[in-house]
Amino acid sequence: MKKLLLAIIMSISVSSLEAAETGIASMYSTNCNGTRTASGVKLVNHSNMVAHKTLPFGTKVKVTNLKNGKSAIGVVVDRGPYIKKRIIDLTYGISDKIGLSKKQGIVPVRVEVVGKIKLTK
Repeated sequence: MKKLLLAIIMSISVSSLEAAETGIASMYSTNCNGTRTASGVKLVNHSNMVAHKTLPFGTKVKVTNLKNGKSAIGVVVDRGPYIKKRIIDLTYGISDKIGLSKKQGIVPVRVEVVGKIKLTK
């Protein structure tokens, strides 16, 4: 019974990681540079770090700007955003690559899981 339950939980986890999600992306404040994230990693503004509410730390995601088609790969290192309808927070580094400016602040995106890495603190 325990093996069956574990197999079901693992299949649910893997299935949820393979799904794509669409919603609104926002940018981290530049004041957050150097602060510790929920994973313990220091936030670096010009990196490809992202915050997601549920994806495991170390998950690599492809973030695509739905307005211009530009995309970049980011790594989940933090939790958030906690504002309704927003699905991901982006550092300046990844925001710049997908064409999201500070002036805009938010943009519709598609988030797809593309892999996993081991985080080092």
